Amino acid sequence: MSQPMQIESLEIKNYRLFKDVKFSDLARLTVVVGANGSGKSTLFDVFSFLKEALTQNVATAVTRRGGFNELVSRGEKGPIAITVKFRESGGRLATYDLHIAVDGGRAVVEREILKFRRGQYGQPWHFVDFSRGRGAAITNESAYGEAGAQEVRKYYELDDPSVLAIKGLGQFREFRVVSEFRSLIESWYVSDFHIADARPSMEAGEAEHLSTRGENVAQVAQYLYEHHRDRFDKVLDAMKRRVPGVAGVEARPTEDGRLVLRFKDGSFKDPFIARYVSDGTIKMFAYLVLLYDPKPFPLLAVEEPENQLYPELMIELIEEFRVYAERGGQVFVSTHSPDFLNGARLEEIFWLVKNDGFTNVRRASDDSQLVRLVEEGDLPGALWKQGLFEGAHPR
Repeated sequence: MSQPMQIESLEIKNYRLFKDVKFSDLARLTVVVGANGSGKSTLFDVFSFLKEALTQNVATAVTRRGGFNELVSRGEKGPIAITVKFRESGGRLATYDLHIAVDGGRAVVEREILKFRRGQYGQPWHFVDFSRGRGAAITNESAYGEAGAQEVRKYYELDDPSVLAIKGLGQFREFRVVSEFRSLIESWYVSDFHIADARPSMEAGEAEHLSTRGENVAQVAQYLYEHHRDRFDKVLDAMKRRVPGVAGVEARPTEDGRLVLRFKDGSFKDPFIARYVSDGTIKMFAYLVLLYDPKPFPLLAVEEPENQLYPELMIELIEEFRVYAERGGQVFVSTHSPDFLNGARLEEIFWLVKNDGFTNVRRASDDSQLVRLVEEGDLPGALWKQGLFEGAHPR
């Protein structure tokens, strides 16, 4: 049985605030904390950048961020480098290494390598090794791991030096490893929720997955209702149990096939149609629709999920994220909420600290002083003493 992909480490160099950082020994759920401006949004932008660079090209992804000179770390000339180490579906450790430079004012792929290591001491096979649109790929990947097997390479030239090799080669069946990695990145979900967009509409139709902005939540609810009723019922049950004041949720199909959501408030006799309930209620419903998706995204990244939500929901919400991660979707969450953080485990927490204009990354479980502070009291209070929560001591 294949295993879900898991990123084990992420190394970033010369990308805005990340002059040289590494997130190591990542768990299925990673919680990122830090003061405003410490780089939390930059981390999530790295995920978006990789996905855009793949689905379009490197030049487009760089241009959308103001150009190479705006994206590269202050005072540096590049290259921008991103290294992802992950376990592929067969459980083998793989490394994807991407270096981006500028040529004639346009961003290009300086170097791109996808490699697997053979055993603990074996030399890695470079399944993809390209530079500026030219390179080689292994064509006998099925022999990988066999005793005495030697790589068989074929050389290629891409039309554009800003196009990733895994994009072109991943279209062909002979490059299974490359194709799998490409499809994984294409399936990453980096949330960009806007509550005004996420409020359910009355438009008919279905959508299999929630969009990153959440504007199709009603259509995804319709899809779950029609094709995965068990998942839909779990969403409704979670709403009843976890949202203050919500005594129940009804989903009633109309004659033309649309789904009308009606939220029951225990204080009122008649239920409210979705467009009249609070932003927090709608946002929680959207998160539950996302987290109960029958097919978890291989990577789910959500910034500050606590916005517009009731503080008492935070412990429940982090548990929902953890269950999602255990089902197969690795989760990255940033937060400013002490209540959310109270539900995190020490080994899941990384905090970002800005020094001399650049970000440093620390793992909570590796800091002996923090571990001692946690033993003396609550986790948010310990991090507050480290200066990671602004304002009054979290209660």
